[in-house]
Amino acid sequence: MQTDIDPRSLIGRRAFDRDGTRIGTVDEVYLDDATGTPEWAAVRTGLFTRDAFVPLGPSELDGDKLRVPYEKALIKDAPDFGVGRHLSPEQELQLYHHYGMDVPRSGPEPASSKDFGELPGDG
Repeated sequence: MQTDIDPRSLIGRRAFDRDGTRIGTVDEVYLDDATGTPEWAAVRTGLFTRDAFVPLGPSELDGDKLRVPYEKALIKDAPDFGVGRHLSPEQELQLYHHYGMDVPRSGPEPASSKDFGELPGDG
């Protein structure tokens, strides 16, 4: 996706899946903590449903539309973390795995995988 776009300009855009089926409307945009570039969008999938997180990296802007290169069913089954809160590294990992995307090398690292050194008596 174009990295110089103003994230606020994405809010309110209609989002479509890879087949051109309407998913919903972009409700919120989440930025990468390190770079500040738009990374995820929360798309409101219906009047009384929830927001589904979609990756912005492989998505494209087409006029006033956001085209997401995944099927609507996969998008609607994305993990639900609610909106309005910061995505944790663990939540981002879940999203990367859900969409079958490679995790960026500088990307999120869950706290449980960090090396805390040896415990006394080890080694």
